Amino acid sequence: MSDQAPGAVLRGAVDLSSLRNRANQSAAPASAPSGATSYIVDITDATFQQVLDISRGVPVVVDMWAGWSEASTQLSATLETVVTELAGRLLLAKVEIEKNPQIAQAFRAQAVPLVVALINGQPVPLFSSAVTEEQVRATFEQLFELATQQGVTQTLGGESAEGEEKAEPELAPLHQEAFVAIEAGDYATAIAAYEKALVQNPRDDEARAGLGQVKLLHRTQSLDLQEARAAAAANPLDVQAQFDIADLDLAGGHVDDAFARLLDLFAELDGDERTPVRERLLELFGLVGDADPRVIRARGRLTSLLF
Repeated sequence: MSDQAPGAVLRGAVDLSSLRNRANQSAAPASAPSGATSYIVDITDATFQQVLDISRGVPVVVDMWAGWSEASTQLSATLETVVTELAGRLLLAKVEIEKNPQIAQAFRAQAVPLVVALINGQPVPLFSSAVTEEQVRATFEQLFELATQQGVTQTLGGESAEGEEKAEPELAPLHQEAFVAIEAGDYATAIAAYEKALVQNPRDDEARAGLGQVKLLHRTQSLDLQEARAAAAANPLDVQAQFDIADLDLAGGHVDDAFARLLDLFAELDGDERTPVRERLLELFGLVGDADPRVIRARGRLTSLLF
């Protein structure tokens, strides 16, 4: 993952929806495997829903590893040491990636090591190579700051970092309707609910952000990565083919690649052909966040192409 700063949230940047409803409903709650602490668990495709749920109260660090990769086993050991020291401030969820293809696909994992945090169900890219304990600790401190901003302040003991029980925020009715629809994989209904919320209150930033996320999930849910890449390569000026790859790149955390593809396309088009590309760029800027340096760079290039 190039140009990924620790703690940089990509709202909706990984499509986890395919895993939300595949949890084995009869499985026991997540618990420590034999020989591990209560802060470290092994997860599978069938139990991923459990860590998604936990991430709504406690930050979860998902460690994707493979036994043949020395770098991934080295990073795993470092993560286990630091997580154990933190004594419940976060959960380390370990995934043997070759045995769990659904998780690998959801995170677009093309190589190991790959470490991604989950805060309130949303992914935060962390590491894609071995790092030192000091780097892990520094990144986790940034992660805790981000979690606090998102209201995720519990520990694995069930209390907040301030020692008080965390109250679950109550969702507005249309937001609740959208959330239930997302959990069911019904993105069309979720989009309609967020759009209705924005009609009622055009300043509803949470609805605007949610709408962008769900639209991305809706657009990418049926795309095949290899087929989409082949179509885009064969038709470099086909706007929809390039949109598909930009969406998949953004969903996989390759933000700069997504922006560069659409900016290159914008530069090749003329007149009214540019309008949908500009609109899609602005939509993706909003997903990543206007203050993100990658958005600032891309917006600057877009401005230069316009004028």
